[in-house]
Amino acid sequence: MPPRRSHKKSRSGCRRCKARKIKCDEVHPRCGNCVKHGVPCDFEHPEVLAELHAAAAAAAAGPESPSTPATTVNFASPLPQHSRAASVIPGPSGVAAPLCRPPPTPAVSQTTPPGQRLLELRLMHQYTAMTCKTFTFTAPVTEDIWKITVPNLAFSGSQHLADAILAVAALHLRSMVPNDKELVRASHAYMAASLAEYSSALTKGINHTNAESLFLTSALIAFQSTATRVFMKDEVMVGGAGGDIDAEASKHRNHPSGCYSIPFSWFHSFQGVKAITAASWQYLRVSPVVTQVINSQAALQLDFSTGPETFFGHLLEGLDEELAAMSGASNSTSTTSGTTPLAPGSGHPLHTPTTPATPTSPDYQHSPATAERIASTRQAYLHAVAVLNWAHKIPHKGAPLAFPATVSRRYIELLEERRPRALAILACFFALLKSMDAVWWLQGMARREVLGVVSLFNSDFFGADAYRTWWPHLEWAMRIALYEPPPGGDRGGAIPPEIWGADWYEEERALAEGQARHGGYVRHIELLSQMGSAVQSIPSVPEFVPVMGPP
Repeated sequence: MPPRRSHKKSRSGCRRCKARKIKCDEVHPRCGNCVKHGVPCDFEHPEVLAELHAAAAAAAAGPESPSTPATTVNFASPLPQHSRAASVIPGPSGVAAPLCRPPPTPAVSQTTPPGQRLLELRLMHQYTAMTCKTFTFTAPVTEDIWKITVPNLAFSGSQHLADAILAVAALHLRSMVPNDKELVRASHAYMAASLAEYSSALTKGINHTNAESLFLTSALIAFQSTATRVFMKDEVMVGGAGGDIDAEASKHRNHPSGCYSIPFSWFHSFQGVKAITAASWQYLRVSPVVTQVINSQAALQLDFSTGPETFFGHLLEGLDEELAAMSGASNSTSTTSGTTPLAPGSGHPLHTPTTPATPTSPDYQHSPATAERIASTRQAYLHAVAVLNWAHKIPHKGAPLAFPATVSRRYIELLEERRPRALAILACFFALLKSMDAVWWLQGMARREVLGVVSLFNSDFFGADAYRTWWPHLEWAMRIALYEPPPGGDRGGAIPPEIWGADWYEEERALAEGQARHGGYVRHIELLSQMGSAVQSIPSVPEFVPVMGPP
């Protein structure tokens, strides 16, 4: 075995190599390591020694020591290429002057790939240039809020709002380039991230610092949930093959497998906006941003008349009989163990007593739970139809979008039960969206959804008589959904009064006068708050079912 080569330990290396604990080749006037890394060497410039001693002392004192100089340098890293020539400045006498520090290089994220940063820039540009303009139907002042104020709130530290902005912008771009897979992934990923942060913020609680951003995020989630429906490829979805339910869930939710799927995510997300508003109204009522957004909506002026004089009054025909059947079915189910006959055309239990009884009959008795259920059902139908009547008059002002946000939870339960009356009301709501067919996130929605709802009445789920029984209540919705405006039409694309059933602009003037007398939407919410109608609770996070677009 050959003898080991002798090693000569040197103590005359440059100070920089010693600090880095590497071997110095001791080449003068600059050692090889300093030449390689483009840094000053104390062999060539002895005045660098003072700086190196200060850096070593700072490193020994720790990063939080007050003695750490502001000009500390990481000697393990080379200086930027552009700064090497400026490292030493000759003095007037030809002697090198002290080291001149180059300006700090801007920090660049090392975790976000450049392609991702470019995508986010693209999405932010899309939002501020185009998308923000599609959120308002009435007051131009709110466009500046969505364009300037909302991004500023996001930049101030609201991650869920920032992600929601990017998600909606990605979906808007996707509507223009439907086959862009990057946009498909981005729209889902940013919305999933937004929902996670949003849920976390709600869990921690609503206060004056986050109420604004939570309200605005909830609104963007509602837009996203609505717009996602545009990208569904088929008008009738098959459960378990891209729909929001499967065959097993169909049994538990009373849903016919293989039929049209109701977009419950719409109602969940818009109800989330209502819940956020109720839970944080003490903070939102003093926010100039939120109050302007809310007041830009047309104030609800509901007429609870049930007669045929209202446009959608026909949707309430036979309501007393239906409620009586509901009462009878409840009593029959509680006293018998056998099966209960089904009401024709409804697919739901029907009790047929020898002497017809109604919920208002003196000798009619039912449990308090049944009485409450009947009362809430009646109120749910009356309120839903009242909202339709109001929105029918000024649909071009975005009024139909108040429907999913303001209907009661009981009405949503009736939809989940697939009650024919609730579905007929739903078809009329979707028909109202025809007035906003030019908006990208509502384009084609009326036709798609009305045809889907009507298809349920033609299915085996309701029985053979359902379509014939309910067609008079569906006819207007079908006519509007299939209406194609003539090219070059005037009056801003308004559907003619003889087809729509009302003159939008005449009705708008009348309702504007009423709004001036009774106050705007904020006043409406104030009244509800004073009456105790708003439930002061933390809202749940809306269900988000991503819909993958074309492959």
